[in-house]
Amino acid sequence: MKINWFLFLVIILQSCAIVESPNPVLPIPREQQVIWQEMEYYGFIHFGINTFVDKEWGYGDKSAKIFNPSNLDVRQWARVAKESGMKGLIVTVKHHDGFCLWPSKYTEYSVKNSPWKNGKGDLIKELAKACKEYELKMGIYLSPWDRNHPDYGKPNYIKYFRNQLTELLTNYGDIFEVWFDGANGGDGYYGGAKEIRTVDKKTYYDWNNTNKLIRKLQPNAIIWSDNGPDARWIGNEHGFSYKTTWSPLLRDSIYGGMTNYAVDYAMGQENGTHWVPGEADVSIRPNWFYHKSDDDKVKTLKQLLDIYYQSVGRNSTLLLNIPIDKRGLVHENDEKQLKKLTAQLKRDFANNLALNAETKASNIRGNVLKYDPDKAVDGDKNTYWATDEGKTKESLTLSFKKPIQFNRLLIQEYIKLGQRVKQFSVEAEINGTWRTIERQTTIGYKRILRFENITASKIRLNFEASKGSLLISNVGVYNAPPVVEAPLIKRNKQGEVTLEVPDKSVSIFYTLNGSNPSVKSTEYIDKLNIHEPTTIKAFVFDSITNRKSEVTTKNLDISKKLWEISTENGIRLSELAIDDDIKTNWPVSKQILSKSKINLGKITNVIGFTYTPTQTRWVSGVITHYKFYGSIDGENWIKLSSGEFSNIIANPIQQKVIFKKSIPIKYIKLVADRIMGNKDKAIIAEIGIISNKQL
Repeated sequence: MKINWFLFLVIILQSCAIVESPNPVLPIPREQQVIWQEMEYYGFIHFGINTFVDKEWGYGDKSAKIFNPSNLDVRQWARVAKESGMKGLIVTVKHHDGFCLWPSKYTEYSVKNSPWKNGKGDLIKELAKACKEYELKMGIYLSPWDRNHPDYGKPNYIKYFRNQLTELLTNYGDIFEVWFDGANGGDGYYGGAKEIRTVDKKTYYDWNNTNKLIRKLQPNAIIWSDNGPDARWIGNEHGFSYKTTWSPLLRDSIYGGMTNYAVDYAMGQENGTHWVPGEADVSIRPNWFYHKSDDDKVKTLKQLLDIYYQSVGRNSTLLLNIPIDKRGLVHENDEKQLKKLTAQLKRDFANNLALNAETKASNIRGNVLKYDPDKAVDGDKNTYWATDEGKTKESLTLSFKKPIQFNRLLIQEYIKLGQRVKQFSVEAEINGTWRTIERQTTIGYKRILRFENITASKIRLNFEASKGSLLISNVGVYNAPPVVEAPLIKRNKQGEVTLEVPDKSVSIFYTLNGSNPSVKSTEYIDKLNIHEPTTIKAFVFDSITNRKSEVTTKNLDISKKLWEISTENGIRLSELAIDDDIKTNWPVSKQILSKSKINLGKITNVIGFTYTPTQTRWVSGVITHYKFYGSIDGENWIKLSSGEFSNIIANPIQQKVIFKKSIPIKYIKLVADRIMGNKDKAIIAEIGIISNKQL
């Protein structure tokens, strides 16, 4: 074969050409910030006195003797975190109530005065050992606010705070993150003073010197707060960052607990002066600490996936909270959902179709191989496609040998030299025609876009605005399989039953006779009208992967289509307590409730009733003691039951009361004898009956 020596020489000379590295776009991250962001996903542990008194924010007055987990196992925490794909755990070593999970020598309010391990235990020491065993990093949450300490709000407290910080940063090995809450000052026990204490959030803690202490003792630790200095709060507790999320921040304009932070600063700024990337924190349950009432409110797989894609997929890290229960364990319901999430994410990103793509760029920095577009799809985080200085509006095209189906697109910038992209769009060549499928703004460390299934032969990224030349280190293309999760069965007041799933491409099969469904059972197509007592069982099936969900069961009683609520005089009242939706509430005074009646629409044989208190995050208006009446004509009433809803404040779930015998009635009445906190207003999510047929 004849060699074209001239062409060969040109290629050699080109590959050897000296091309200057791209200029950084300031600000840029420290090495430890890059390492931290590459963790992506780690866990938050809330555990302490609050766990045992069913509170979120303790007042600081409860005895240390209350802390007594029956089966504490930090190795279980670490194992669950590791199996769930987390890279570390941050633990609340001291929350606002001031109780310490380590035997601090600077206070008596700690585990050393609890019954747990006869006061000889050190939870942080045990957790550090467990994290090391399971190859997890450990971080600490230390509340600046201390509602127990007598000196809080005074200068002496800062010395106490730093003494405790020194204990934590010198006795437990490497700490990857130090987390400071923005909640500072307010009412508290304060050594028995029981008063309100406020502090100047800008100056009281002298954060500059506190941060210097951390740098001295743990130089590799990330310091987290509203304004960093290393990582910041994302501005909400939903786990979502923003479609436009910058890592640069106007750091010197911010202080912890700033009232307008979430609106004006949380998303970062294009002109930010310091590199302070966002961390999105959220709990797997409605609350941060464990409450038995939340056992049935653990986030669904769909909710967890949305959180992941809108945090890690929007240039943030994800800090997912796991409340430890009174046993001292991660609850089974939480563990189950965590494992579902990691299993689905593994499926979503199992096969990167971009690795087999041919790449083409409208500009290559210096026309050298070091910066050619293949570097964006080589799976190496340290290489990147780069453009010449000043070339900020360029394109990158991925071509496939044959059309592919995809529904995820992952893009990463080479953030070691700064965050750059301000605006971009995505096109797909579908049947020979280019179509715009997405327009977005920032990318940063990682941006993940989700689509409906698209079949295309080419994908083109158009970068339309950037702070500097383009540096794209990674492009991934994936075809995530459907989410196979048991359907959510709902019925409205009209008796219409829907079976809801997060992914519309799957099939749902169900039965109405109580038998277990199979793929030969009736397939769900549209809403069902069910008015009589029925047991519905259903599951999801994906015919492509042959995966199927667990079977979900719902026992439906008589529908409330004919039901009405009115006063004794016949004046119609709100139907929010009889709409078959526990997310709506009827706020009603004890007096009006006692004079109200529910018309069932027809005479019905009733053997019991149900009462569901409000299911909102902050529970209030719960009826603790009651009377329940029935009537044929709505005028002459028979008392069918009375008593107490045991433990309902601690566990505000649906209450079921069974009568001694069945009785035919057309009207029912619930009377609130006592409401939590001796309040006058009840907040009712739902009132229902248990018919003879349901039993």
